[in-house]
Amino acid sequence: MKIGFIGLGIMGMPMAANLVQAGHDLVTCDRQPKTIDGARAVAAPMDAARDRDVVISMLPDTPDVNDVLFGSGAAAGAMHAGTVYIDMSTVSPVATMDFARRLSVQGVAMLDAPVSGGDLGARKGTLSIMVGGSKEAFDHCLPLFQAMGSNIVYAGESGSGQKMKLVNQAVGALNLLAAVEGLRLASASGLDLETVLSAVSAGAAGSWMWSNLGSKIVAGDFSAGFMIRLQQKDLRLAREFFEQLGLDAPGTALTYELFTQALEKGLGLDGNQALYRLWE
Repeated sequence: MKIGFIGLGIMGMPMAANLVQAGHDLVTCDRQPKTIDGARAVAAPMDAARDRDVVISMLPDTPDVNDVLFGSGAAAGAMHAGTVYIDMSTVSPVATMDFARRLSVQGVAMLDAPVSGGDLGARKGTLSIMVGGSKEAFDHCLPLFQAMGSNIVYAGESGSGQKMKLVNQAVGALNLLAAVEGLRLASASGLDLETVLSAVSAGAAGSWMWSNLGSKIVAGDFSAGFMIRLQQKDLRLAREFFEQLGLDAPGTALTYELFTQALEKGLGLDGNQALYRLWE
């Protein structure tokens, strides 16, 4: 397919590279000029969207998606009827449904397809991808998702992918907090942390966060696979969505506050596991 890909960050770059590897014709756009072997780089979102079958964005937050679609040099104006727009960012479900409505007026189908799996999953093409929108558009774009991920889930109508991702982020953040707290306890107790990692991972308390980010904490590796500032943003979105539904969310409120403190401490560009450093 002829694809325009907008947003070549930690996640977007390897995702776009996997699409090229799968044989697709790719045009890319990013605020910071970047190149991918086999793809053509352009300066503006509208240039990435012009004459493309599918346009994909992987951006930090809701205002960024709005700006790329409808702001100066916007992509929406360059899309033709029949184009499919896929937003793989993690953004507001409510805003997503509005974006989809506005694009449908010009005959453009929108899929919201946020991902989970971090930079490692993006590089390996093993991301979990949660997709909302038209089932027909989903089926049409399934080969693209399969080039980037290994667990592809059709979540339902427009906005459902974003809603499912917020569930994922609320659960993941609480798992990470549990891992951080457990390792702090183990360290203060004088236990060998490698042994603790192995023992806990084999039992009922084991988790992806424990095994993957716990091991990074023990190794003193706080580099970003997924940044503190983005996790804080996702938890803000999750907290807002809980409130919109009239639900109490003490765990999400707590993790949001802790990630906000980490952001204020200057850890925003570090990986999620740097939450451990909040108590240093």
